[in-house]
Amino acid sequence: MEDRRLARTEMEGTKKFTVLCVTEEGKRDLEDILARESSLSVILNGRELATLLCTPSNLDYLAVGFIASEGLLRSKDEIKRITVDDKNGTVWVETIDNKRQPAETLPKRVIASSGGRGFASVTPWRKVESQMNISAHDVFGLVEKFQHRSAIFRATGGTHLAALCDTSDILISAEDIGRHNALDKVLGECLLKNIPTDDRIVITSGRVSSEILLKVARRRIPMTISISAPTDLAVRLASDWGITLIGFARGKRMNVYAHSWRVEAA
Repeated sequence: MEDRRLARTEMEGTKKFTVLCVTEEGKRDLEDILARESSLSVILNGRELATLLCTPSNLDYLAVGFIASEGLLRSKDEIKRITVDDKNGTVWVETIDNKRQPAETLPKRVIASSGGRGFASVTPWRKVESQMNISAHDVFGLVEKFQHRSAIFRATGGTHLAALCDTSDILISAEDIGRHNALDKVLGECLLKNIPTDDRIVITSGRVSSEILLKVARRRIPMTISISAPTDLAVRLASDWGITLIGFARGKRMNVYAHSWRVEAA
């Protein structure tokens, strides 16, 4: 079942186009593969929260991950029903208590694929407490595996990848045109499948901003690794919230910005 879902995701995530390729030697028509972009309306208890611009795959994971990342959902047990309309790009989520937030606290937003802050508070529920640790050698190994998981990126060059890992292997991963969306898909799958996130690691291909770090903190994940850079605020928050933050993890090097005690020398 999971293999079929992955294959369908890859098909949904790309589209072929005929393009004109121009070089110094001349020009010619060729077939190119592009990452698909669609809009997704996320509706919670009858109220539209946001329209996300995303890769149209695993929309249930994306919607649930987004709602949880906004601080409006904590566990699968709170969900009564999820309805997905792939054709029209809409996901309805209904919770057990069917609580409707005041309209003024839930302004409808259109969120570009690059992501951005929402209406959620800027602090997690509590500091992340974890004694997990990992060797530098295993970090490099995870990053190498991670870079081979991005099928849509290899075909198009147009997506981000996020993954949840333990200290030895990648557990789940997701691609999207937006780095926030890719992470929300991973976190939404974790929530819907009751996949534990304690003592786990998130790897992302994109920049680690304060928004990305807040998503990680809310799921009690003690370590974030990025192929790219963190922002200064993300580093300060990682230090305050007990999260090990690693950036520029490429090849056999990395920079550890916060809580370096969890990373053992190779």
